[in-house]
Amino acid sequence: MGIEGFKDYFKILGISKNATDKEIKFAFRKLARKFHPDLNPSENKSEANFKEINEAYEVLSDPEKKKNYEEYAHYWAKLKGFNLSDFSRQEFDEFLKDFLGRFKGVGQDVVSRFSSEQNLQSWNYSNKSLNLDVDFNLKITFSEAFNGVTKSLLVNNERIDLKIPKGVKSGLKIRVKNKGNIQPGRGKRGDLYLLINVKSHPIWQVEGRNIFAELPVAIDELVLGANVPVMTPEGKTYLLIPPGTSSGQKLKLKGKGWPYPDGSGDLFFNLKLQVPSKWSIKEQELFEELRGLRMEEPRLKWFDEART
Repeated sequence: MGIEGFKDYFKILGISKNATDKEIKFAFRKLARKFHPDLNPSENKSEANFKEINEAYEVLSDPEKKKNYEEYAHYWAKLKGFNLSDFSRQEFDEFLKDFLGRFKGVGQDVVSRFSSEQNLQSWNYSNKSLNLDVDFNLKITFSEAFNGVTKSLLVNNERIDLKIPKGVKSGLKIRVKNKGNIQPGRGKRGDLYLLINVKSHPIWQVEGRNIFAELPVAIDELVLGANVPVMTPEGKTYLLIPPGTSSGQKLKLKGKGWPYPDGSGDLFFNLKLQVPSKWSIKEQELFEELRGLRMEEPRLKWFDEART
């Protein structure tokens, strides 16, 4: 049947595209009485006409279905007057994919007729090439990726609770079988593919199995050493800084890195000296005293190398 397979529900009810809800209901009741099979037992076409009238009213009387139908009709208007062979396979694939994702429950026989069209067979198009799969970019937080999370998604008006395991990374594709688009008229359903996208974190940086972060420290913690409280992606713990540690040195917390099925990586803290913008008078006095007691010139080696 080709492009002529489109059903104009406005024309079936004998109304304009701008008809009000009241006009739609009035036209339906008038035609329903005229074509009701019980009132016209001798008319062979009464039952078919009555079914078509009911179908048109079901769509046009529901705001959501009407909106979807008008969008569906827009696609047919774009195709009208063209030979299907004038369209590339990719273009027609995109048309059907969008149609299947947006317009459900109406005109289901139209797509099923496409598959048996001789001109489509000559175009090498078959149901096997119809892509019913759905790709969806799923953004999750760093914490959700690290610890795992259950996400509730609405797919084709169906609520799906998806358990995402801990340790997933950006680029991972998760397949959910039989949760894609439904092929009207046949019941065949594709798969849902979730492409994981982990949001960046202001502190934690992941490299392979390991996690890296800068940790602000005070000068006395570097000089004297300290057991300082720190946060990890798992929660709060303590990091031991040995006496005489330099700023820029990395300290490791073993097994606190990115989780994998066979174990976690390590967490590395890059120590960064945090110099206060203001010092108390007492602090300044102590530093003056410290300057007088200092035994080592910090730039001695630097001068030697600069002269070479």
